[in-house]
Amino acid sequence: MAGYEYVSPEQLACFDKYKYSAVDTNPLSLYVMHPFWNTVVKVFPTWLAPNLITFSGFLLVVFNFLLMAYFDPDFYASAPGHTHVPDWVWIVVGILNFVAYTLDGVDGKQARRTNSSTPLGELFDHGLDSWSCVYFVVTVYSIFGRGSSGVSVFVLYLLLWVVLFSFILSHWEKYNTGILFLPWGYDVSQVTISFVYIVTAIVGVEAWLCIMRDSSNEFIKLFQKL
Repeated sequence: MAGYEYVSPEQLACFDKYKYSAVDTNPLSLYVMHPFWNTVVKVFPTWLAPNLITFSGFLLVVFNFLLMAYFDPDFYASAPGHTHVPDWVWIVVGILNFVAYTLDGVDGKQARRTNSSTPLGELFDHGLDSWSCVYFVVTVYSIFGRGSSGVSVFVLYLLLWVVLFSFILSHWEKYNTGILFLPWGYDVSQVTISFVYIVTAIVGVEAWLCIMRDSSNEFIKLFQKL
């Protein structure tokens, strides 16, 4: 793609007029994560570029994806009769997922702290976030797998569309209103996913499969009564 202009000259000219504006109403984000990130960002030296923090977090997400792809290349590792993903892998993935989430939360704070906030920095951040949407979902899928007791690949495909479409809608809304209304789902999902990875290392994938099976049975019984 040599010579391809990702940002047109007209769009670049509008960057000088751009001003970041976002609204975050998520209690988890406001009362837990932001205070935590405000503390973490003070650890970073002022010479550390915000974009490097952004890129480092993205690399951790990619590493998690590749690590899980190595141990579960065909999404059958969670199925009965197959070699399961080692417990230590779930712990590593859980920790790195939370670290990546933290880096994604502090990069903007580092930019404002060092007076280096730019529209290109936001474009870089959210551009990588759009790629991360895929890696997050596919990595989590290994918990349930595609076995007879797992989740079908078609459901994975639908989940990918839901996550990506939600991301697109948030930014399309911002394009029209000038304000990015941060969805609650991102913070809740990242904390939950990190927790689920760690719990999986303790209880095993069988615990989630039992929960899924019991939930499915109750769901079927509910519709039979209607």
